[in-house]
Amino acid sequence: MRNKLSNLIWGIIFIVVGVGIAGDAMQLWDFTLFFPGWWTLFIIIPCLLSLIQNGFNIGAITGLIIGAMLFASRYVSFNINYWRLIVPIILISIGLKIIFQEVFKKTIRFDNTVHVEGQENFHNINRKEYNAIFASNNIKIDDQFMGTSLNAIFGGIALDLRDAIITCDVEISATAIFGGIDIYLPKGVQVKINNIPVFGGVSNKAVYNGEPSDYTIYINSTTMFGGIDIR
Repeated sequence: MRNKLSNLIWGIIFIVVGVGIAGDAMQLWDFTLFFPGWWTLFIIIPCLLSLIQNGFNIGAITGLIIGAMLFASRYVSFNINYWRLIVPIILISIGLKIIFQEVFKKTIRFDNTVHVEGQENFHNINRKEYNAIFASNNIKIDDQFMGTSLNAIFGGIALDLRDAIITCDVEISATAIFGGIDIYLPKGVQVKINNIPVFGGVSNKAVYNGEPSDYTIYINSTTMFGGIDIR
């Protein structure tokens, strides 16, 4: 349902832009894509879609606030250096997430049902969250893995699952903002990626030689001026 809604939003955006350009070509109205602050939409729209698809997450909320602030700065005049507010906003968002993480934690029961649209609601109550903020964080899992959330903000995370025990389909929710995440997968698992890129991306270098019946790791991610490597 959430993927359908995000597809609807993308469809409406392309239709509006197409109609606007066509009307301008036929001299019915004036239309331009390069209005003041147009580039901030490359931050605002992907972050908004990430919230629709994956629910509340610190990366999307932070990116949405920063994008909206930079967009507003083009139309509202204050004696403020908006760029200097980016780091405080990130820190405040992280603090709020830490305080209210129990409120926003999803407790949907885990089972082996495959959700073909990307497992965005496939969370487990035992999943852990790892953060790297202006630092690095190396995590090695050698027991049962039930999914996790990764947030790399001006930092780096390395998640080593090569010795992990995976007994069902799991989800990794990952956010990289001016940072990087490396994920090392075990043998015999499939991986499916659903990424929202904002001047960033995901590189999948994992080699899979297993069976179609093997368990799947679903990676739902947002990359904003950052990247995720899957090995």
